[in-house]
Amino acid sequence: MTRVRVAFALVHRCQDLPNTSKSLMAKNYSELYEHLQALTGRLGAEMPDTMGGFASLHKNATAEGALSARTEELVAWGIAVAVRCDGCIAYHVHDALSAGASKDEIVEIIGVAMLMGGGPALMYGAEAYEALEQFSAAP
Repeated sequence: MTRVRVAFALVHRCQDLPNTSKSLMAKNYSELYEHLQALTGRLGAEMPDTMGGFASLHKNATAEGALSARTEELVAWGIAVAVRCDGCIAYHVHDALSAGASKDEIVEIIGVAMLMGGGPALMYGAEAYEALEQFSAAP
């Protein structure tokens, strides 16, 4: 196949792709949080011992101790951003705010996550900031 034909074929295929500027939609982290709450509830009904064990781990890992629950949620939030986990971002920004973390503290943790996760963490940090804005604006 000549270069002209290859170029024409590529252009033709690209025209068939969805317009990403129109198809990209911001994530709604509040809805994601609620959705995951429902899904994990249903999963818990299917495997109560495993999910109960995880719930116990979460409760004990974020219990007041040498670190406050606020600090522990900030750590979990930073890890969620660094490992690029949308569901974890939704859960831990929600829980960090509920534990009394300020917007400034949460934003600062995005910087730490970027340090540890590099460029991909920067991209998720931007999305995580959007999650913070959504949860901060919620009643």
